[in-house]
Amino acid sequence: MKYIVEKQPSVSLPINDSDVFFPVGRVYCVGRNYAAHSREMGDDPDRDPPFFFCKDATCVTPVSYDANNAIAYPMATSQFEYEAELVVAIGKGGANLSLAQAKDAVLGYAIGLDMTRRDLQGQAKKKGRPWEVGKSFDQSAPIGPITLYSTDLANNIASSDISLLVNGEVKQSSNIANLTWSIEEVIVKLSEVFELRPGDLIMTGTPENVGPVVVGDEMLVSIPALGNITVKVTD
Repeated sequence: MKYIVEKQPSVSLPINDSDVFFPVGRVYCVGRNYAAHSREMGDDPDRDPPFFFCKDATCVTPVSYDANNAIAYPMATSQFEYEAELVVAIGKGGANLSLAQAKDAVLGYAIGLDMTRRDLQGQAKKKGRPWEVGKSFDQSAPIGPITLYSTDLANNIASSDISLLVNGEVKQSSNIANLTWSIEEVIVKLSEVFELRPGDLIMTGTPENVGPVVVGDEMLVSIPALGNITVKVTD
């Protein structure tokens, strides 16, 4: 097959302790899936149906478990903010999945950041416009290696802490048990509006206390059931 312009490389994430990779397809994000974060963003924290938005696969920046990871401060913003998230990798697709099928669809888990140009997102929200300009941009989804599913790991993650530190100072601290919609429930609801495919990623939402970072800041995201990733902001 010949292309009229250069074909861009696809994005893949490594599988932890393996030499195989996960090819990233679509990246779905869950909006305000922790009640306390819903409150800080001015929303009702009750269990309204979850809502979804997307990042392009090219937004994904693979990061390792070592400390030598970096992303650039993006253009066109003065309010670059972090959101620590559990990421779920989908290994089996389908539409209108049951809870049991949703559980079976999970290939593994990773630690991620939903980086946000909050000022641009806020401007879009005020005008009722899509959020892409605030959410879907280069390097806006740093994601660590995927750890493959096991029953023990799934049970540990369901009650695991999740935290984010900036320059050693705790900024976000919660527990995945505080998800408004559980991992399986999110997959079920997502499969009601999109037919899921192997290779999809789901960023499951962030706890309260999102905030800004500047050039030189170092973010450490921890989910003890998986490990830590550290990402520095560069110019």
